[in-house]
Amino acid sequence: MFSWTLRGALALSVLAAACAQEPAFDAASVKPASVNPGGWVMIAAPTGGPGSGDPGRIHFPNISLKMLLTTAYDVKMLQVSGPPWLDTERYNVDATMPPDTSRDRFRAMLRNLLAERFRLQVHRETRELPVYALVVAKGGSKMHQSAETPAAPANTAVPPAISSQPKIGPDGFPIDPMAGSGRVGLFGMMMPGRSRLIAHEQTMESLANRLTIQLTRMVKDETGLQGKYDFVLTYSTEGLPGSAAPMGGPPLASVPPSGSAAGASGTANVFVPGGEAPPDLFSAIQSQLGLKLQAKKGPVEIIVVDHAEKVPVGN
Repeated sequence: MFSWTLRGALALSVLAAACAQEPAFDAASVKPASVNPGGWVMIAAPTGGPGSGDPGRIHFPNISLKMLLTTAYDVKMLQVSGPPWLDTERYNVDATMPPDTSRDRFRAMLRNLLAERFRLQVHRETRELPVYALVVAKGGSKMHQSAETPAAPANTAVPPAISSQPKIGPDGFPIDPMAGSGRVGLFGMMMPGRSRLIAHEQTMESLANRLTIQLTRMVKDETGLQGKYDFVLTYSTEGLPGSAAPMGGPPLASVPPSGSAAGASGTANVFVPGGEAPPDLFSAIQSQLGLKLQAKKGPVEIIVVDHAEKVPVGN
């Protein structure tokens, strides 16, 4: 009798230890975001977490469960399948963690938090879906490979902030606000009916990821181009899914085929001070970057939400 009791106690101890080893935040709060009169929601950028200036905490205000899932599972919005309210319901998420938490461990913490507070249940599946392959166009790439940036000394000062009031060029766009700042990244500027991407030391994978957001269709890098590049891409947003919403917003229209009448008539109405209307995205990628988007079908991993509660628990 003692032997079985001891064995059972040991089993429970092992189970408890295993549960305790599941990555979890030191403290976390998940609450529904308040809705303003009229139903409008002000979206603020998430802050904190691994790789940020505040790695020991996160503050995700007015965020949707779908956005949380893209972070937790490291996927794009179009790779999450579930009920419509995943996009519309908003939450305030705050959590703390050790400052040295890795990105992978942070994502595991977030997955466990969503399972606990939303009773979230998901499964992964691969679907054959329409995708775009980003390839080098005939004639070759027109981009400039980034010059190697020497490693900065440990005591180097933080690069100056990008000016909130940059100079405006003759085409109506700010003149490269990252120039001379010492910063790298993919900087997007959206104007009425047109958009510009300015890249400093960016890979083709980062470009494919940004195009995936803009087109709401998976874009896969098949250029074979290695290294990092500097480039500027200016294009019309008429008819594009994200043309009337921030990058990453919900699709508002279908993407017109390249060269279609809808695309041509749309770009003709774009007003650009001091210059001609920019080409559609597909034409701009080819004429300005020497790349091309080819439509095809390919495997895409999808996170399918089997169950989730709208109202989080456990606060």
